[in-house]
Amino acid sequence: MSFVRDKLSAKFFLFLMLAFLLIHVPIVGNYAKVINTLIHESGHGLIALLGGNVERISLFMNSEGATYSNQSTWAGSFFTSLAGYTFASFMAFLSYLLIGKKKQIILIDILLGFMFLNLIFWVRNPYGIFWLCSFAIAFLILLIKGSQNLRDYLLLLIASILLVDSVQSAYEILYISLFQPYEAGDAANLARLTVILPAPVWGFFFFLQALWFSYYGLKRGYYKL
Repeated sequence: MSFVRDKLSAKFFLFLMLAFLLIHVPIVGNYAKVINTLIHESGHGLIALLGGNVERISLFMNSEGATYSNQSTWAGSFFTSLAGYTFASFMAFLSYLLIGKKKQIILIDILLGFMFLNLIFWVRNPYGIFWLCSFAIAFLILLIKGSQNLRDYLLLLIASILLVDSVQSAYEILYISLFQPYEAGDAANLARLTVILPAPVWGFFFFLQALWFSYYGLKRGYYKL
């Protein structure tokens, strides 16, 4: 228990609980969760560019998303399918790392970079465009007009949403892969690509990597804010 007390803070628990409650509020929760969907789909998109091209990305009102890409090789399809959940978990970890090291400006640049990259090049569906424009405008107004404390709290809330939803969404894909393996999104895609490894194996992988990133952030002390 002393290890946990030394690595965590009351502020971390407060914002984690706030994020958990927020993403479960009807309508507002789905809107907030799209920030994690944006990161997830951007992970697919960035890796897809290494061996193919991205046709478009869609962000939906129910907080789901989709990346449509063309790949010329098996490896390109494999790593593109692998990238979404792992990139989302990594970004949650990176967000706390940057906050812990007082590098909030870098985190702001990364978040705005993803928003404008998707708005300019990838997202074309109406709700996706609405979400990117509304979130980016609100984000910029709060950054410009708000105090430094408000900025830091906003970034901490976003980091907490990314952490909570990256773990929750990874658990959900694990659950779906166990009971509806052909409907399990990235896990189903990877099962088709690998043939011998069924969707539940990839569901477990996605959930375990989310837990590992969360634990590694704890071990490194990035949650002692």
